[in-house]
Amino acid sequence: MLRSCRCSRSSISASAPRRPRTGLPTACTPRRPDTRSSPSTGVVLPISRRSRSRLAGVPALCALLACCSNAGSQPHLPPPAPPPPPPSWTLVWSDEFTGPAGSRVDSTDWRYDLGDGCPNVCGWGNNEKEYYTSDTANIQLNGQGQLQIVARAAPPGLSCYYGPCRYTSAKITTRDKAPVSPGRVEARIKLAAGQGLWPAFWLLGTNIGTVGWPACGEMDIMENRGSQPTTTSSAVHGPGYSGNTPFAHAYAPVARDSFHVYAVEWNDQSIRFFVDGNEHYSVSRADVARYGNWVFNQPYFVILNFAVGGNFDQDPQSDAIFPATMLVDYLRVYKPGP
Repeated sequence: MLRSCRCSRSSISASAPRRPRTGLPTACTPRRPDTRSSPSTGVVLPISRRSRSRLAGVPALCALLACCSNAGSQPHLPPPAPPPPPPSWTLVWSDEFTGPAGSRVDSTDWRYDLGDGCPNVCGWGNNEKEYYTSDTANIQLNGQGQLQIVARAAPPGLSCYYGPCRYTSAKITTRDKAPVSPGRVEARIKLAAGQGLWPAFWLLGTNIGTVGWPACGEMDIMENRGSQPTTTSSAVHGPGYSGNTPFAHAYAPVARDSFHVYAVEWNDQSIRFFVDGNEHYSVSRADVARYGNWVFNQPYFVILNFAVGGNFDQDPQSDAIFPATMLVDYLRVYKPGP
C-alpha cells in the first residue's frame, strides 16, 4: 500500500508448467519398474509392471535372454530420504487484542497515524479521502479479542486537503515501537465490502525517514479492493520496481464475511506470501535484480489501516456502505529457528 507518488497497480500471475520426466530402457539392461512421483513429497513410487512374454525356440533370442539374465537382478534401492521438515518458527511477539470493549491498542507496540497526510503527502500519496483519527469511534478493541477499525462518514466541520472531509478511519503502525526482522509476520483479518474501501496489512522499512520511499522497501501482505470482496492481493515495492510494480499478484477466491490468515515469510533470498497457509506468490532476489536493488535484509514495521477512496479502488459510489468494519483477530511475529 504505497504511501507516496502511487498510481493504481496491475496484478500479474504466472505459473511454469512442469516438464515430464522420460526414460527409455536400453538393450540387455534389466527393465526398471515403471514409476510415478508423489505430488506431495516427490518420492518415487512403483506402479504395476507389464507382464513379460516368454521367448523360446530361436537361438538368437535365447542368447539375448542369456545376456539379459547375466546382467543380474535389479539391485535393491535404498529408500529415498524423507522430505525436509517445514521451517520452524519461534514467536517473537504478538498482539491478541484482548481487553475490554472500547479499549485502545497497546501504546508499547503501536502508534497512530493521524490526519489526511498533509502537509507532506496529502491524500497519503494516493488521493485517499479518509481522515485518520485515534477516536474509539474509528478504532478500539471490541471486547471479543479483536481489533476493530471502522470507516465512517465524516462529521461536519472536519477539513481535508480536498475540502470538507468525507470519511474518517484509522491507521496504526509499529514504527519506532516494535520493528520486525526477516522471518514471518501474520494476521487473521476479516474484511468489509463496498466500492472504495481499501483495507491493508503491510510492512515498510524502518529507514524510510532517511532514505525515503521506495528505497526503504515495502511488502504488501494483504490489500483488498472493496469492489472485489473475494479477491486480495500482495505486492513488493523497492527502488526500480514501485508504483505499478511488476511484483504483484491477486489471490481469489477469498470468502467474504470470514476471517482469513494473511502472512509473509522472507529472508535474504526470497519473499513468500500466504493466504490461509497456501502460498500464492513469491518473489526471489534474482527476480528483483532485473529491476533494482534488494532492500529486504533490514528491519521493517507493521501497518494496519483502512483507507477509503483514491487510486486503488476509486471513491465510494454511495455512503450507504458506512460504517464499514475491518476486524483483526491477532498479529503475530516470528523468527526462524527453535
